[in-house]
Amino acid sequence: MKLGKIYVKNVEFDERARIENHNLYINEEEIKKLVLEDERIAKIDVRLAKPGEKKRIIPVKDVIEPRVKVEGPGGIFPGIVGPSMSVGSGITQVLKNVAVVTVGRIVGFQEGMIDMSGPGAKYSPFSETLNIALVMDPKEGIEKHAHEEAVRIAGHKVAAKMGELAKNVKPDEVETFEVEPIPASGTALSRIVYVPQVLAQGLLHDTYVYGVDCKGMLPVLLNPLEMMDGAIVSGNCVSGCDKNTTYHYLNDPVVEELLRKHGKDLYFAGVVVTPCKVRLAEKEKCADYAVKLCSMLHADGLVLTEEGFGNPEIDMMMICRKAKALGIESVLIGDEYAGPDGLSQGIADTTPEADAFVSVGNANEIIEVPEMEEVIGDDKTLEILAGGRKKLNGNLLTEIQVFTGSTNALGYGKLRCYEY
Repeated sequence: MKLGKIYVKNVEFDERARIENHNLYINEEEIKKLVLEDERIAKIDVRLAKPGEKKRIIPVKDVIEPRVKVEGPGGIFPGIVGPSMSVGSGITQVLKNVAVVTVGRIVGFQEGMIDMSGPGAKYSPFSETLNIALVMDPKEGIEKHAHEEAVRIAGHKVAAKMGELAKNVKPDEVETFEVEPIPASGTALSRIVYVPQVLAQGLLHDTYVYGVDCKGMLPVLLNPLEMMDGAIVSGNCVSGCDKNTTYHYLNDPVVEELLRKHGKDLYFAGVVVTPCKVRLAEKEKCADYAVKLCSMLHADGLVLTEEGFGNPEIDMMMICRKAKALGIESVLIGDEYAGPDGLSQGIADTTPEADAFVSVGNANEIIEVPEMEEVIGDDKTLEILAGGRKKLNGNLLTEIQVFTGSTNALGYGKLRCYEY
């Protein structure tokens, strides 16, 4: 699969939508018309937020990168926008530095925010993207799940529409990703399987694979290249810090790094997408099935990533423990909720087999951020977003869990560790 990258330097409104000299021009009325095709949405406002501006986007529901399928089967976001057929081959082009951000009246209290400048900007990777914010209000009386669905579909339709502008543009860079056949035997390279956890818990905590709600699925095997065409889509209203937005799945750093090492340092045997459900029996079933798939792939090692916090750690530990019983080692990646001072227990469950855990940060860390000159969305939702906060001399004292992507467990974030 080839990924053609077009680096966008600026985005502006214009009567004619196009890409010209690395500038993206969008037609506001065309976007509004596209979104309002769904009668469940009563009103939409399209706003722009750029790095360094004194703007705050709140509450953030999803972040989506515009992409387009130029050559090959299927289309972008299969089962949501494109046809529900296998993707992950051919040529896909992407508008780098651009993000479609869905915003508006709150669906679930665990949503996030993005500060485009100030101390808060250091915690979200989306303070560095050119954001096209879709501020949407649902029709009165709409049920919450229908509200979430309408917003989710609208965001992906707009991202796909923006992506179409890149179809005939010569990319600045083309990166080729290949998954070569893995020999059955005779290799000294370890076989690594990536096991990303996806929330499938109802209560507005859902993820979609090829448009199918993961609540009704067992773990499923994917070619890692399918993720780059939007085979996995977020429908979650979980805490902004550790939610995997659709943008994260499209740009999963674990996938990209394993692909770059494939055939050189290791063999990337595949992706086993594992739903994280609510009931203990369902967790056991999914863990058993995920490890069975990994065993059938003759895995030597697993990379496990978490979404959310608390009970999802039970699923991670189950998989780690069951994999170890079959001689398969695991590396776990997740965030911590260790209290403001970092001294409390950071995760809800552990197992002796989990002897390689990569922490992406403590979501309870507290920082002080100033008010912004402009709020895109609804600043009042600060009062109910997950993460303790209080006003202090006109500023906001808050946990970093309010910032979208601040402790993302795929490793797509801005926090770093230093050795002393």
